[in-house]
Amino acid sequence: MIDYSKALSITKGPAVCYSGFREGQCPGQKYPSYQEVKEDLEIVSKHWNYIRLYSCDEHSKTVLQVLRKEDIKLKVMLGAYIIAEMSNPNCPWGADYTENQLLLNKEHNLNEIKSLVALANEYSDIIFSVSVGNEACVDWTDHLVPVESVIKYVKMVKKETNQPVTFCENYVPWLNKLEPLVAEIDFISIHTYPVWEYKNIEESFDYTKQNYQSVQKKYPNKLVVITEAGWATASNGLGIPKENVNKELQSIYYRFLKNWSESEGILTFVFEAFDEPWKGSDDPYEPEKHWGLYAVDRTPKPAMKEIGYKH
Repeated sequence: MIDYSKALSITKGPAVCYSGFREGQCPGQKYPSYQEVKEDLEIVSKHWNYIRLYSCDEHSKTVLQVLRKEDIKLKVMLGAYIIAEMSNPNCPWGADYTENQLLLNKEHNLNEIKSLVALANEYSDIIFSVSVGNEACVDWTDHLVPVESVIKYVKMVKKETNQPVTFCENYVPWLNKLEPLVAEIDFISIHTYPVWEYKNIEESFDYTKQNYQSVQKKYPNKLVVITEAGWATASNGLGIPKENVNKELQSIYYRFLKNWSESEGILTFVFEAFDEPWKGSDDPYEPEKHWGLYAVDRTPKPAMKEIGYKH
């Protein structure tokens, strides 16, 4: 097992994905205020040492400003959010784009990568690693990007920054499609969601381990980090059977994930700090909205109460 504290030049500690959008807020429209982000990060810093951000948007910039100005002791994995560079007929909810839109998307991606480089250099004391994309190569994605483009972005970022560089993706593409990428990145970042693959809580523990071990076995000389793993607390039955998710099951899975990853020395970003009401459909029980360890009003769910919520 490769020691992440050496590979990433950080001490061992717990990690969480953070997106601070509240009721009435969503990316590209209305962003959390400085004070709202400060409130969130003060909660997060009581339980976690590391956070993962998904893009180089206004929200991430506010997070970095708050961390520096308020001297909050959290380190960041900063991501670039790259969007579709090709249509994807395999996407269940549709991902068909015009050639003109794809050209505009490529321009967006180049600008996003440039922003990643700029922020990584400006906040080099806070940002400990960077990712050039999120779930952009998996078969079902609506923002499909060729592996060759991801490699190009990795090389651009490595040339201009000092932080370790990765790419965040579902575990499956790492076993075949992303093999050419592995030689270019500094460490592998995988996502594992047993409940999305119709596993119940009893099946989920072994399945999580298998997902991780399959990638680690294929690349024994590469550090493998889990950048997303979690359990939803509600579902409308679409994609996730209702009986497989609730707050108690989330608590059970979080306890397993925390204990297993700590005992195995695996840096694991639990998904997600707070519920995200802007995601998915208008259905209030849309599972995309309910992965937080805290509700949208920032009250802790049982998983957090169990480990001792600090007021």
